[in-house]
Amino acid sequence: MKVLMLTDLEGVAGVVSFADHAEPSGRYYEASKKLLTAEVNAAVEGLLEAGVEEILVIDGHGPGGISFEDLHEAAKLLHGRPLVPWSHLYPIISQYDATVMIGQHAMAGTATGNLNHTQSHRTIDYYRLNGKPIGEIAQWALCCGALGVPVIFLSGDEAACREVEALIPTIITVAVKKGLGRYSAISLPAKEARRLIKEGVIKAVKYYQRRKERGDPIMPLVWEGPYVLEIRFFSTSDADACASQAGAERVDSQTVRFRSENILDIIYK
Repeated sequence: MKVLMLTDLEGVAGVVSFADHAEPSGRYYEASKKLLTAEVNAAVEGLLEAGVEEILVIDGHGPGGISFEDLHEAAKLLHGRPLVPWSHLYPIISQYDATVMIGQHAMAGTATGNLNHTQSHRTIDYYRLNGKPIGEIAQWALCCGALGVPVIFLSGDEAACREVEALIPTIITVAVKKGLGRYSAISLPAKEARRLIKEGVIKAVKYYQRRKERGDPIMPLVWEGPYVLEIRFFSTSDADACASQAGAERVDSQTVRFRSENILDIIYK
């Protein structure tokens, strides 16, 4: 079994601030990278214990969030900024049997979602796909779903767990902190968070394997097309830049829309 792991930083226990924890200029940024990498390593240990043979970690945090020298020796790392175009990643993603998500946060506008945002906390008000609000969790699940890869596990703040459970009822989740607002949360102790992540990953892989063995596999997340993606920005200048892309429709001064029959063409606009 081959598993792909997507990481982010804002959903890690102990991380509660964009300025202090999630940005390279932050006073706790390097410490936050180590916290994320320790949660990733706990997930890797769980995957290995459950019999997974190949693990690729994608560093999904904007400026990068993995402490490379601390990463588990059994995991390969896909990293670097800027990343190659998404179309170059699709053949890589499709090689994997399942995907897990570590360090995830809720979509922009989630009241109790600690560090809630979608793509950019500075520029984007919301994403909507076919009229439904979506965040980074749905983007990844639908991207992988179009490539035949199901999401089987997620760790992050409590709001992120509730968000993915509404999308994927079969998923196993572990909440490592409870958001009280955008900039505050109650975090589990770091070692407890890692223990729960390892246990949750083992449970998720075993559940995936049982379903597959009995001929009732966990299905990837797929929404019926055609697809209309709407992005609303805080600033007209950011909408101007987005509207310059091929196929963009200007809805109003702050909103841009894309249409496609293929979700992979627009899900990461």
